Parts: sequence; structure tokens; C-alpha cells
Amino acid sequence: MYSTSITDRRVPTLRDRYLPERNAFGLLRLVLALGVLVAHTWPLGFGLPSPGWYASSGQSDLGMLSVQGFFVLSGFLVAGSGLRCSLPRFGWHRFLRIFPGLWACLLVTALVFAPLAAYLEIGTLAGFWSHPAGPLDYLLTNWFASMEQYPISGLLADTPFGRMLGAPSAFDGSLWSLRYELVCYAVVGALVATAVLRRAPRAVLLLLLGLYALILRDLLTAPHWAVRPPEHGAVGPFPLIGSFAANHLLYLGFLFLLGTAARLYMHRLPMTGGLALLAAVLVAASLWQGGFIAIGLPGYAYLLLYLAVAVRGRLTVVGRDRDYSYGTYLYAFPVQQLVALFGGARYGLVGYLLLSLAGTLVFAVASWHLVERPALRLRDYRGWPPRYAGPAPRSRTTRRRPRHRAANRWAPTRSKANLANPAAPWTRNGTEPSVPPQVPLAEVSADGTESPAPPPPRAPRRFQAAASAQEHPASAQAHPQISDAVSAQSRQPMQDVAPVSHPVQLSGGVRPGTGRIPVFIRLRSVGSTGGRPAVRRRRGGFG
Repeated sequence: MYSTSITDRRVPTLRDRYLPERNAFGLLRLVLALGVLVAHTWPLGFGLPSPGWYASSGQSDLGMLSVQGFFVLSGFLVAGSGLRCSLPRFGWHRFLRIFPGLWACLLVTALVFAPLAAYLEIGTLAGFWSHPAGPLDYLLTNWFASMEQYPISGLLADTPFGRMLGAPSAFDGSLWSLRYELVCYAVVGALVATAVLRRAPRAVLLLLLGLYALILRDLLTAPHWAVRPPEHGAVGPFPLIGSFAANHLLYLGFLFLLGTAARLYMHRLPMTGGLALLAAVLVAASLWQGGFIAIGLPGYAYLLLYLAVAVRGRLTVVGRDRDYSYGTYLYAFPVQQLVALFGGARYGLVGYLLLSLAGTLVFAVASWHLVERPALRLRDYRGWPPRYAGPAPRSRTTRRRPRHRAANRWAPTRSKANLANPAAPWTRNGTEPSVPPQVPLAEVSADGTESPAPPPPRAPRRFQAAASAQEHPASAQAHPQISDAVSAQSRQPMQDVAPVSHPVQLSGGVRPGTGRIPVFIRLRSVGSTGGRPAVRRRRGGFG
């Protein structure tokens, strides 16, 4: 007889490795936000290009890679929200995630950072409020994330970044990507409204392939492969939100849809370390040799998703209860501008970076605890007054109360003291011999007449098996439990055994290939009409 073992050689998928409660998406978002801060250290503090610009031949840099990673992770997470929520609830959640923190940042920038910069740079606030591009115009123009106005009152022209541009520089240049994020949210909302996200996910793949075809066209029509995404003009302007750069819509939308498609087809997307290593090689090779926009971007998206589900341990706690990534992204740029205005660059690259990081984290923590988290608590708001939704559903993990053992009074069991002795009699609850109750054959009334006896209760299956074993010793030898029951019944006195009021025919035997002993009990009794015997057939067994 041979023993075989079956090994599951199926390749793990993204769904197999993704745990909603334990993943590294929060950690990666914080790392990417800090990557934007580090990338801006060179241009804001020293007037130099971001790291990675020269190494990639101008194809990308650390700041752009961080923003692109944001869109990949956001596409995955927002698609999950669209699958769970209705369209109004989805829009409400996206609004609470973006706008409360943005509005607080705009107010702090226009009413705190800008006056402080005016006092440091000019020494007075004269003309600050009445400037054509003053703080109030800054708020009104950018209130819905259009970011059509970056400077305030002509300030920050004397910073390293302002000198590099030769003009007043931006107070918060990182906010340019928010309107593209909102466009991606609108696309997912349209997919939710048309039920495409749930019922026709292949349409997302078709849209993704269309965008990728446009990217291939840019690569094939370029003079060389080591090229930055070319300009395609502007789209818009649109009311409240302004105009968009077509190249950013194309490439950031492509990355967002990559994350969305990964969420929709996570059960078919293989997720292994070997493929992640191959993706890392493609990213590095394309940044070095060229073709990053067509080859490196898909590999970069896969590498991020692999890291999000492969990281385990305590790092998965980062960002679960306190998500400082959005606040870091909002406040890093203005804090770095103020640190440069104060002369923080004289402490060197590391000193400037540490001062910027400390100041940014102060505002990011305050933004989360004072603005973002209180706003996110309104996600389940359903109007006032609250409506009664009925009793809470019973949890699937709730275990039913087990039935007490004493409920089956006539279930034969063995006492702990007699477990080692197979010949010991079966007892009820380990105390006394277990037998069915005595059934009288007839009842005598007060006037001396006999009334028919009530029908006897059905004997437990073990007693039926014991009776079958007494009639068929060969079957009893094939099953030791029946042999024990037979020996126990044979030692009991005859008055403890209930008399049988009906003739019983027993037949049985060992079923081939199963080891079970079927017991066939044919009961013959006289029916109430016609005098014909009513035949009932019962089938039982052990094993």
C-alpha cells in the first residue's frame, strides 16, 4: 500500500497575500511623502535639481517617482472603496479625505506662513493684504484644489528656489497633484455609478490598454528612449478646478488605473518575490538606459504592490491608526521654504533636512489629530436625527451554546474509572447502568378492565445494535464496540431489560469496503384497520 502526498504548487496571487488589516500601504504612503520632502531639499534649500535627474537622463527624479507611487497605491485603495460603497457614500468619503486637510493647509499658509514670510523678507506687512495676488485671492483661487496661484503677494523671491526661478516662488508647490487625484476619483465614481467597477471590470482593462497605447506612441515617436514624458498641451480650463496638463493626465491616470486593475483582478495577479525582483531590474535598467515611461512604470507599480503585501511585522502598524502621510505631503513644501528663508541652508544638507523634517512632522501630527481624524469620523454620517436601523446582526463568529450532556438521558457513556476496562458495563453519566425505562404491557383501571399499553419509546441506537449483535455473533465480532455492548447487556439482570411488545426481525452484516455494520430492523405490528401487518423498515449502523 502506497502513501501519496499532494503539494499545492499554485502560484500565490495578490488576493492570497493581501490582508486588509495587516499591510504596508500606510508605511509606503508615509515613505513616499517623506521622499517628496527629501527630493525638495536640493531645489528649495540650495537651488539644485532633485536627486535622480542626472542619473535617469532627465526621465524622472525622486520627487516624481514618489508622486507616481502615490497614484498607484491610491488607485488600489480607492477601487476597494468603490467596490464597497454606493456612489453618494463614495463621494462623501473622498471629500472628507481630501478637502478638510487641504482647506486647513490653505488657511495656515495664507494667514500664518505668508505674513511671517512678508515680515522676514520685507520687514513690514504694508501692501501685503491689498496685493493683487494677495492671501485672500490665494484662498479663493485654490479653494477647490485648482492651484492656479502659487505665490502670495510677490514673496519668496529671495529664497534659493526663487533665485533659481528668477521670480517669486511658490508657497506650496506640492499641491499641484491634488486636482489630478480628484480627476481619478471622478473616473472611479463614474465606474461605480454605471456598475462597471463591479460587473464589467474588463472595461477598466480596455481603458488601461488605451492609455498604454498612447504612452507607447510617445516612446516610439521620441528622438531617443531616454526621454521625459513629452508635453501635450493643456486640457480645460474647467470651472472651479482650472486646467490640466495633458501629459500629467495621461501618465498619472495610467498609474492610477494600474492600481485599480490590480484591485479588480487581484485573484489573478501573481505576486511572488521572483517577479518583484524582475520588476526592480526593469525599473533600474529603464532609468539607466531609457524607456522608463513604457517599461519602468508598470514594473514600478508591481514593485510597490509587492512591498505593500510582503512587509510583515510591526511595520504594518504604521499608518493604521495615525496616518501622517497626507499632512506630511501638505506641509513639507511651505515649511521647507520658511526654513530656507530663515537661513537653514547654512547648517548644510543634513541640518537643513532635519530642520525641515522636524517642522513638517509638527504640522502633520497637528493636521491629523485636529482636522483629518475628526473629519473622517463623519464617514458614516446619515443625517439628523439618526434613524433606527434595527437590531444589530448576529456575528458569524458567535458560537452557539453547547447542548448539555445530560439532555440525552439515555446516552450510554463510560465512566473515567472504567475507560481502561473494556468489559465494564456502559453507565449513564458514569454513575449507574444505563437502560431504557420499564414499559408496562397493560394498564388496569379501577373497575378491573385493561387498557392498551402506550407505545414503547424508541430504544437508543446502541441497544438496537446490541440486540442485532446477540442475534448475529459474527457481526458482533467484527465491531468491538458492539461486542462490549453485548457483554454488558448479558451481565445485567433480566428485569433491567425492557420487554419487547412487538416481534422483531434483525438482519445485518459488515458492509464491504466501509467497515460499517448496517442494522436492518423489520418491525411487524397489527395495524388499526384491515388487520394487515404494517411493515416499517429502519436502517442504522456504526463506524
